[in-house]
Amino acid sequence: MAFLDRLNKNITKLEKQIEKEEAKIAQLQEKFESKKITKAKMNIEKRKIHDKIKALRARVQTLKGLTVREKQHLEEKAEDKKKKEEEKIKKKEKKREKKQ
Repeated sequence: MAFLDRLNKNITKLEKQIEKEEAKIAQLQEKFESKKITKAKMNIEKRKIHDKIKALRARVQTLKGLTVREKQHLEEKAEDKKKKEEEKIKKKEKKREKKQ
């Protein structure tokens, strides 16, 4: 579970970072509207921020895929453990039957 917790923590961290980057875009728009920066400068900065957001979203998607895989792995591990225990119980029963 610790690995899943770390993945989820990283996902939330990246999502917060995406929100901050989107806020930066809004600030750029406000600066442009108040004539503090030119449209060209705004577009250049906006493009950089969009590229960063795209990379962050890709990373989030990858981490979400990893969480799904890890959950499946844990489920399979639990099923295997359950099967082994059932097999042990069956073997013990067979030994008892042979002794009697």
